[in-house]
Amino acid sequence: MTLRPHTLCLPQASLTPSPKPSKNPKTPSNSFTPTLNSPIYPSLSLHHHHPTTPTDSGILFREKLIYLETHLNVNPQKALHLNPDFRSCPLASVKSVEHCLSSMGIELSAMGRILDMHPQLLTADPHSHLYPVFDFLLHDAHIPFHDIRKSIIRCPRLLVCDVSNQLRPALEFLTQLGFKGVTCQTTVLLVSSVRGTLLPKIEYLQSLGLSHAEVANMVIRSPALLTLSIHNNFMPKVEYLVREMKKDVKEIKRFPQYFSFSLEGKIKPRHRLLVEHGFSLPLREMLRVSDGEFNAMLIEMRLDCRGF
Repeated sequence: MTLRPHTLCLPQASLTPSPKPSKNPKTPSNSFTPTLNSPIYPSLSLHHHHPTTPTDSGILFREKLIYLETHLNVNPQKALHLNPDFRSCPLASVKSVEHCLSSMGIELSAMGRILDMHPQLLTADPHSHLYPVFDFLLHDAHIPFHDIRKSIIRCPRLLVCDVSNQLRPALEFLTQLGFKGVTCQTTVLLVSSVRGTLLPKIEYLQSLGLSHAEVANMVIRSPALLTLSIHNNFMPKVEYLVREMKKDVKEIKRFPQYFSFSLEGKIKPRHRLLVEHGFSLPLREMLRVSDGEFNAMLIEMRLDCRGF
């Protein structure tokens, strides 16, 4: 029932006559007429509403920044810059993301690095954005639960990828290529675009004269090939292999790990040492050993040549 002002029963008037009005209109009268806003009346509302004041908003915002910096070890300025929605996001939403990641075995220290790297996760809805990714990794990619944490820590970008548009097409491409599923070491391949990244690398390797089956076998044996750059890795190393080392490009079919070694740090220095002493070695023997083992092998080869 709505209370109306004219129906309110005011306190009974005093029997003592009220004093006459003051001649000075500025002087307040001793009489007191209660109003709906007077302290002697309780609020007419059945529920007390306490609207958030600017001061309250500032306190809550500061509390959220402190929580972000001291508890999660995330840079608040970076988070606000990369994710403006975080400014209006309640602390409870951030804690729901924290709880979601924690439920998958991700400890606080790793969680802080992930959220600092991808601040958009701070305002993500766990049920529509995060749990679908975990469900995909568990049931589609068949990653064991105890390896989910490793997969996410190795590649936090998994959490910001769409399952239908990115993760599932990449998994299907790898399966067609011959992968028998993915592991926590190879889930990083799932964040790569099929048309923009994975397929062009397969096509480049085939352009070297290798068959599709040979290339598929290479990337299955060395999945890291699909994470390397065509222009910054494949092309300069193939050029050095053919022009300087005078080797058949098909030698990389037997040793695809060739592309994972540094051209300037290991491939060129070792090849020059071999050339300097008139030797030649297959890529596997030249690169797989440590520096100490390589030097010892080089000395032994020199001694053998001298008849010792």
